[in-house]
Amino acid sequence: MPPVPESGGLPADTPGVNDYDVLAEAYTASNETSLFNAYYERPAILALAGDVAGRRILDAGCGSGPLLAALRDRGAIVTGFDSSTGMLEQARRRLGDGADLQVADLGSPLPFGDGAFDDVIAALVLHYLEDWGPPLAELRRVLKPGGRLIVSVDHPFAIVGLQREAGRKTDYFATYNWTEDWSMGGQTVPMSFWNRPLHAMTDAFTAAGFRISVISEPDPVPEARELFPDELAAKPRFLCFLFFVLQAG
Repeated sequence: MPPVPESGGLPADTPGVNDYDVLAEAYTASNETSLFNAYYERPAILALAGDVAGRRILDAGCGSGPLLAALRDRGAIVTGFDSSTGMLEQARRRLGDGADLQVADLGSPLPFGDGAFDDVIAALVLHYLEDWGPPLAELRRVLKPGGRLIVSVDHPFAIVGLQREAGRKTDYFATYNWTEDWSMGGQTVPMSFWNRPLHAMTDAFTAAGFRISVISEPDPVPEARELFPDELAAKPRFLCFLFFVLQAG
């Protein structure tokens, strides 16, 4: 997990906060090979998705498109959106000019019809949002009845643990904002996140009309132990992200 921030909270609309346009190229390069993204989070999402051949899948907050590419390689019909034009430029380089990629914000109405998708994937995106109600309602709207929403978010226990290790008193049962500076490619950007307890997540999912079918805390893929021996020697198992598979009612 990244280091705990020096400050406790920062409004998400502060200029420059969560500016992936600035970090797009460097973040894309890091994401390709990092332990937490390439050998933990992304394989876990793909495992939960299973056989996706012929399924219409929306990647909500697709970033530079590594998950879209993997799903397409497995036979899915993929669409992606992101609020960062810089990240979408990286995605188009990866996927080609014909890829179905759009600029959209999960906090606003989405430019897709009702029931347009068999699956929606929201990978490491919901924890940027304070209010999950309207975004989950929109994701439910664009799913066909019985469709799946596959989610990954920061694990609330991990975030609280990091805060406490840094000497900060945090209430696990609270929903609170926390920030950190991400530095890569010679640029530093303040990143703002919202941590919430597990029951607040599950309450939001069920209120939006989803049924929870899976809650997962996976291991890294086996190759990670060879590629990251020092990191995994002390903690062969760790809490980092939390995964859900939700069925649209």
